[in-house]
Amino acid sequence: MDRRRFFALGGLAATMPLLAHIADASAATGPEPFKRVDFSADGLALSPGEYASLLQQTVAGKSLVPDYYSNGGVVEEIERRFARLLGKEAALFVPTGTLANQLAIRKLAGDRRRVLVQAESHLYNDSGDGAEILGGLNLIPLAPGHADLKLAEVRQWVERSAGGRVPMKIGAISIENPVRRCNHQMADFAELQRISAYAREQGIGLHLDGARLFNLPLHSGKSVLEHTALFDTVYVSLWKHFNAASGAILAGDAKFIDGLYHVRRMFGGSLPQAWPQVALVSRYAEGFQDEYAKAWRAAEEMIALLRADPRFKIERIPGGTCRFFMTVSGIAPEAFAERAAKRGVIVSHAVPGTGTMPLQVNPTLLRIAPAALAKVLRESASG
Repeated sequence: MDRRRFFALGGLAATMPLLAHIADASAATGPEPFKRVDFSADGLALSPGEYASLLQQTVAGKSLVPDYYSNGGVVEEIERRFARLLGKEAALFVPTGTLANQLAIRKLAGDRRRVLVQAESHLYNDSGDGAEILGGLNLIPLAPGHADLKLAEVRQWVERSAGGRVPMKIGAISIENPVRRCNHQMADFAELQRISAYAREQGIGLHLDGARLFNLPLHSGKSVLEHTALFDTVYVSLWKHFNAASGAILAGDAKFIDGLYHVRRMFGGSLPQAWPQVALVSRYAEGFQDEYAKAWRAAEEMIALLRADPRFKIERIPGGTCRFFMTVSGIAPEAFAERAAKRGVIVSHAVPGTGTMPLQVNPTLLRIAPAALAKVLRESASG
């Protein structure tokens, strides 16, 4: 056995007793595992004990091959799986979505340093100007306050950049869909098609920030593959829907992905052993869309029951995906949330100054019957 594999397997063996200890301690001191309904999560929001328990089952139940510096083993298996699920030739594991977006637009843009982005996107708001400081790119924010990016605005900036006193070419367009800062609203698919066709005419690279991409088919009527076909590269989160401890996938054609692991390492993104982060992903990758659809059916049944109670007001937004909004009269949101939590249901903090709570639909809703869940919420409103 070579040295690298010896130490990787040694780490796996050494971790097993620790996992058992964490799982046992959690079961002894915390709520009953795998029973909590969590309206603040995208996925199952596994507790440390739940994650450790599932990880122990996973490594005990099959021959899991560890990676070495995020290459090979179970990481490579997940890369191949998601390349297929996303309709791309190849994929690369990276530890965060922030890095996935950075690597994608940096390579797509090349020496054309201007990149068009949504003003409300994660890339523009939540990455600390990393694209500018680390990638030397110039992000141009469009469509403030909106999830949709319109072709007319894209065209205007492409022509404005090319027609300036010092001509500049747009190197890439990055589109987040759905958009978290717009309450997970999705972009109009027909408009995405028009932008994609125009960008390809102009030789502009297209990147999809699809952290929550696998929510879209249920709400848009368009498959994951129909969405990804419009883009050269796509990123999806591994922890939001697929219950990894952390991690993301960046997918594109083989030429684009080839050698990108060197750049990942340059940015400090090659974990010595990534397998504990992603070992659970295969358990959930293929079935998430079905589970999400079932969760929304359960949510709709629960919402119908709550609407019969005059204390509850439920709202949906146009173009919404995984989120709805709930206001409960006669009780402060903080008190309602505390009471619900004691009954095993987690709700999000209210939007400041409104009393309205944004609630996420996810597979934890399948842990309890809709009528029973509605009863818990009604009881939490009563005391």
